[in-house]
Amino acid sequence: MLSKGDMDSIRPDVLHFYLSLGTKVIDESHDQDTTDLDKCILYIRDSTLNQESSRLQILATGALGGRFDHEAGNLNVLYRYPDTRIILLSDDCLIQLLPKTHRHEIQIQPSLQGPHCGLIPMGTPSAKTTTTGLQWDLTDTEMRFGGLISTSNKVKGEKITVESDSDLLWTISIKKPGSTSP
Repeated sequence: MLSKGDMDSIRPDVLHFYLSLGTKVIDESHDQDTTDLDKCILYIRDSTLNQESSRLQILATGALGGRFDHEAGNLNVLYRYPDTRIILLSDDCLIQLLPKTHRHEIQIQPSLQGPHCGLIPMGTPSAKTTTTGLQWDLTDTEMRFGGLISTSNKVKGEKITVESDSDLLWTISIKKPGSTSP
């Protein structure tokens, strides 16, 4: 196992526990300008020199559901590395960046995901966003903070398409084990 970060919030007993398991700890306390997730993404990208960053897929758990400033910092990481597919996973949802560079096809696993979803423009407004496969599809729709953002939408099937002139955050609910809600 590997632990990497600035170690500014780890309790000493937790650190000792992981060290006793043989976990390699990389202390980057000298770097207070990036988040722990940022440090981990850089480590993974640097460690996979034989693989293009556009082919990397990283699942980050524990990146949501805590302090909002940490969550915002983790969302910012998605924008810092748009060529790497990074998914932030919580108990309730997953979030990923859909870069404006191409049309996105999202495969839904209905037994695990949905039905609630959303598309959120962050950074720059979207003058034109078009979707298929949602209960309330968008057609060349403008979205921005202070205006319309696509929240509380629902997936209709197993395939969603999204095309936008702006980077968007895609979020979809995660079903709880044993849940029968639609």
